[in-house]
Amino acid sequence: MSQYKVAVVGATGAVGTVMLQKLKERNFPAAEIVPFASARSAGKQLDGFGTIRPLDDESIQGFDLALFSAGAGTSREWAHKFVEAGAVVVDNSSAFRRDPEIPLVVSEVNPEALENHKGLIANPNCSTMQLMVALKPIYDAAGIDRLNVSTYQSVSGTGVKAVAELEAQTRAALNGDPLPDPSIYPHHIAFNVLGGAGNFPEGDDHTDEERKMMFETRKILGDESIRIAVTCARVPVRSSHSESVTLETRDELSVEAARELLAGAPGLVLVDDPSTHGYPTALDSAGRDEVFVGRLRRDPTHERGLQMWVVSDNLLKGAATNAVQIAEVLHERSLVRVSTPA
Repeated sequence: MSQYKVAVVGATGAVGTVMLQKLKERNFPAAEIVPFASARSAGKQLDGFGTIRPLDDESIQGFDLALFSAGAGTSREWAHKFVEAGAVVVDNSSAFRRDPEIPLVVSEVNPEALENHKGLIANPNCSTMQLMVALKPIYDAAGIDRLNVSTYQSVSGTGVKAVAELEAQTRAALNGDPLPDPSIYPHHIAFNVLGGAGNFPEGDDHTDEERKMMFETRKILGDESIRIAVTCARVPVRSSHSESVTLETRDELSVEAARELLAGAPGLVLVDDPSTHGYPTALDSAGRDEVFVGRLRRDPTHERGLQMWVVSDNLLKGAATNAVQIAEVLHERSLVRVSTPA
């Protein structure tokens, strides 16, 4: 078996930490896994992975794979340098998702897009990721004409400081103390729902999170004709994003047929028993790699309408797990240059 030298860039962040764990947990064939982080973390020991390296022209040499989760600015500065040094890069940021030359990949949905990669592969946004796993079987069977999605996104999608902000505000509220002023979000997040997850680009009435889902859905499915409406909200939940999805198929597809398709889909777990309130929740999916779907039903306003509830851990399948799964597909299809044969 081939053994790869793997870099994880942003190794001390919320997603980078999980990337390291998943590489070991899934027994990825790595001869060496090297953590990279900011200059303030460089030189520190990371338990089980050795010394954290800084990013410089010398330190990035000799890698076969590099998994990035250090923000779009770092990716724009360093991803191409890793590629030029001989590595295949899987990037978790938004830096390259819109580039038509760079494949945007969900491992169970469009792995064929990896065949023509040029050294750089983009990981979709976390909320798009779980949606694609749920929609792909239905799209393949009956097409999708229109899609309406409302997301309920956890604070871990914003980072560890957002989780800390939620916890501090929650403690204050439960103690009857004044809530600390928000610094990560524009409003208090504890015991609240923020109706605009993400940022509003200048002149746009949609957030960047909403625009990402619209663009990425069409790119991943390879269909620019899908009509998509999205509202992204932030909720006071640590982990896992939830989504309310209404779609209209192009061809007739019964609820029963859709249920069979979803029950057999890779990476997906169907939890759908109305008689026992059997549907997925954020707590149930936290710490799990799969995408969970429930509340599958007919939309009564349209003869080809379906509705469902989609939940997944945004740090796992929504980010780190998919990046490692992409690396696995690259290995299985011999799409990685090998420096150290077994």
